[in-house]
Amino acid sequence: MPAIRRHIHIATTPRRVWRALTTAEGLKEWLVDDARVDPRKGGRIILTFEGDDGEPVEAVGFIHKWRPTSQFEISWDNVGKYEGRGSNLAFQLVMDGQESRLSLVMSGGDAMDDEARFDELNKEWRRALASLQGLLDAPD
Repeated sequence: MPAIRRHIHIATTPRRVWRALTTAEGLKEWLVDDARVDPRKGGRIILTFEGDDGEPVEAVGFIHKWRPTSQFEISWDNVGKYEGRGSNLAFQLVMDGQESRLSLVMSGGDAMDDEARFDELNKEWRRALASLQGLLDAPD
């Protein structure tokens, strides 16, 4: 099964990256227009962003893994307009020398079996992670 796999190094602490990945305030800085996060295993996450047609798109998921400053995994609902619906999104975070290494794996869902949709999601994650890296590499 195809999966999107991305890895970046960020010149900051895992704690700072974790906040950007798992808090509404952090997610709104680099990824989405609005976010709601129930920060725990079994919690719900709702991300809202502008779709290609200018209309809001809502991604709704449940947190399946919650290990503060190291692992975070979401299963997205299989309904709505979000291209990643029905997929799983996993982040892993480790200290690597003086930097944090962030790994992302997105798998499952209909988009993974459609080459054009897969390519678009892959590009979106590349841009999003570059934005996160630029935000957090900057000095405090």
